[in-house]
Amino acid sequence: METKIRVRGLYKSFHKLEVLKGIDLDAREGEVICIIGPSGSGKSTFLRCINMLEKPTSGSVIVDGHELTAHHVNINKARRNIGMVFQQFNLFPHMTAKHNIMFAPVDLKLMHKKEGEEKAQSLLKRVGLEDKADVYPWQLSGGQKQRVAIARSLAMNPDVMLFDEPTSALDPEMIGEVLQVIKELADGGMTMLIVSHEMNFVREIADTIIFMEDGMILESGNPEEVFQNPKEDRTRRFLSLVQ
Repeated sequence: METKIRVRGLYKSFHKLEVLKGIDLDAREGEVICIIGPSGSGKSTFLRCINMLEKPTSGSVIVDGHELTAHHVNINKARRNIGMVFQQFNLFPHMTAKHNIMFAPVDLKLMHKKEGEEKAQSLLKRVGLEDKADVYPWQLSGGQKQRVAIARSLAMNPDVMLFDEPTSALDPEMIGEVLQVIKELADGGMTMLIVSHEMNFVREIADTIIFMEDGMILESGNPEEVFQNPKEDRTRRFLSLVQ
């Protein structure tokens, strides 16, 4: 299997606060890696460093053979292969669902407007919102907004998707509809890194689970290894509180 993401010696500090402390990670094509751990352990910062929303202090990030941490790299071009979905949706409030989805590929001249509209409509259908094309974000539920946000990321035809706690801002009854869309992406072979507190979902969808604390990866393994027989006491204590 081709390695889609390769991270080596990743450190990130904000002034004197060291948030990431030497992370190594490989993600293979089609692999779903779920990242768990307590708040403040560096999970979100790690994702943001992978697509260079945060610039690492040191270390290397290679996605699809492109070293994003190299000095000469065109970050915006390299980042097109990486979709990211945030906790808070980050939709443009003045644009309809359809325009939110088509804006980036049309604005970057990757598609003509008509092609962008067709792509947006097909992605809305894919996430179960084909009747919401002309609706504005304020008219959508939280779960619907997050599904539009996922469709917007998919409009750029990414090879890799990053999800930063995609259900943490949702009411409990809306979580399932978003997780179902993510599960369908996984079933379709999308390479994904997902930060999540939804342990049942993590157990179901992950090929590999990473437990982070204090800016380091303390443990990794398949769901059975991590949930049934964690090697580290700290992992065991964490899981006893969240399961």
